Amino acid sequence: MKIACFENGSGPRLGVASPDGGLIDLAKALQGSGDTAGLEAFSGDLISLIEAGPEATARVKRAIDWAITNGGCEVDTGSITWLPPVLRPSKICCLALNNSANSERIIRGPSHPALFLKAANALLGHKGRVRVRKQYGRVHPEPELGIVIAKKATGINASEAYNYVYGYTIHNDITSPTMRAEDTFQYRAIHPSASGEAEIEYVDTFTSYPGRYKCSDTFSPLGPWVVTRDEISDPHNLTVTLRRGDEVVTEDNTANLTNKIPETLAFITHYITLLPGDVVSMGTALKRASGRTVAVQNIDLQHTDEPISITIERIGTLVTGVERL
Repeated sequence: MKIACFENGSGPRLGVASPDGGLIDLAKALQGSGDTAGLEAFSGDLISLIEAGPEATARVKRAIDWAITNGGCEVDTGSITWLPPVLRPSKICCLALNNSANSERIIRGPSHPALFLKAANALLGHKGRVRVRKQYGRVHPEPELGIVIAKKATGINASEAYNYVYGYTIHNDITSPTMRAEDTFQYRAIHPSASGEAEIEYVDTFTSYPGRYKCSDTFSPLGPWVVTRDEISDPHNLTVTLRRGDEVVTEDNTANLTNKIPETLAFITHYITLLPGDVVSMGTALKRASGRTVAVQNIDLQHTDEPISITIERIGTLVTGVERL
């Protein structure tokens, strides 16, 4: 299934993609099929549906099959507001510099996944507009595959990691290099000295924390769909394309992710417990499209009026506009 969240004047509602590309209102499908027990619990909240377990997802599939056969549950997508498919994840856990197609850019770094977190305030739905203020400086998009977590995961093994995946989505990891530079410290870190327990030594270092430059409001467009895991047999063979208007800028493949999903989820959960509905963003697809000289970093949302669209094979297309304040 391909599941979305939308609003049409009556609060958040879940919708499911129909075979002809339309959108079926889940609540109407459940009501029409006569399956209304516990309807309010998950008809408008994907996390509640995920937490309700496989049987709830099976009920949804039966209701959608009824709606496809009987009709009457389609939504006019021209009159809705698309919301992030996961409205309030406890966290968005992102991987930094996780693309082997650009490994030559890394002068020094860890071999394990490098993590940072985003919060739900940064989320934005399909066809929403990223809010950009002058003081943000340069702001650019980053196309990424998102993993939606199915159940509580702590200290898991790579061999069982896919059991904790509910589905896949598209994440645009909006980034401001200007704010990153402004929030970078060069300082003398204090370390215990090797010469004695009571002694210290100073080590010159750089550090930056991904607060403003990654987590500002609307800096995480997400969606439009979460595609359930059973629909994608190999998440490491998906074409990722980013366009500015009609111009193809990036054409990459998830095969180029350095740290793959099983190892990534195992690594994260030995430090951070993942909860149902959490999103793990697997790192930016940065490979330039063939024959193109423009890179993702050349797209400055301070000066771009054309929409940014990210397409991931078998998932869909996430479109984002810009609102300059």
